[in-house]
Amino acid sequence: MSTTKHVLICGAGGFIGSHIVKRLKRENYWVRGVDLKYPEFCETEADDFVIGDLRDPYICRHVVDQRFDQVYQFAADMGGAGFVFTGENDADIMHNSGLINLNILKACHKRNTKKLFFSSSACIYPEYNQTQPDNPNCAEDSAYPAYPDSEYGWEKLFSERLYLSFHRNHGLEVRIARYHNIFGPEGTWEGGREKAPAAICSKVAEVPDGSEIEIWGDGKQTRSFLFIDECLEGTIRLMLSDWTGPVNIGSDEMVTIRQLADMVMDIASKELNVKYLPGPQGVRRRNSDNSLIYKKLGWKPTQPLMDGLEATYKWIEEQVRKSQKSKSHERQQKTPILHAGIKNRIPTA
Repeated sequence: MSTTKHVLICGAGGFIGSHIVKRLKRENYWVRGVDLKYPEFCETEADDFVIGDLRDPYICRHVVDQRFDQVYQFAADMGGAGFVFTGENDADIMHNSGLINLNILKACHKRNTKKLFFSSSACIYPEYNQTQPDNPNCAEDSAYPAYPDSEYGWEKLFSERLYLSFHRNHGLEVRIARYHNIFGPEGTWEGGREKAPAAICSKVAEVPDGSEIEIWGDGKQTRSFLFIDECLEGTIRLMLSDWTGPVNIGSDEMVTIRQLADMVMDIASKELNVKYLPGPQGVRRRNSDNSLIYKKLGWKPTQPLMDGLEATYKWIEEQVRKSQKSKSHERQQKTPILHAGIKNRIPTA
């Protein structure tokens, strides 16, 4: 009998999902992925990949056709500040992500799948605890009284309670992590759903030295950012533990958005002017509190932000060059070619 563990990755075409497929394949798991699309920037390494809409209960029953050893649920309707905080996408965010979680939980319960990971978010933390300039409160037990700053955060908080309810009532071994701004290569870097590190990397890569980039807000809002490799490490450690969570998985290296921009400019060896514009920002302050994860798992993220930014900027710079080259080629194809000697030639009688 085979001892290979079978794993299902929901959202395997997305940023974190595609990366964890690669990680688990290196550790000899058999992996099935499911998503609306294949990964955008790489070939999937999944043994089996299903293109399907997890909002459809039939698709969920189809992909959960066996008792998987582990299920990782990353699928959600999400994006950066320009997508989450404008209010224009609230109905889709709550409806789509809510349906996905309801369907996946029901299908896993029916198949008696016992171990199920859910990717929650630091956006669940109350806005009123994230106003202090240097000391935002994002300890896990500070989530209540609840007051997330977005419908995205409310949906994630509801889904946490949904997973915990299935844990209590049906014995599912759920694991819940609250991610803090995961970034890295092969993530969305344009189109409106990119997050702050990718957005700033692309802005810096697109312009010549001495020019200007734009940032929403005054640049003093703070965040912490976690490189994808450490996110995967924390996620797998949690999944293999006997602890449910919820737990923060994030860096505790808090920086302002202006400091983040300065770091990217240093990596790019560019001096750029920054223009501040009004725009969606989310809470004023946020940082990961890593006391609980270290207590429970004996581990916490330690990689300096600069290291992850260097790898991310290098990858995004390459994407920008490819995009600019492609656009230049398209313009050339649309421009009429006027050869010397025949320009404006007029027939004579």
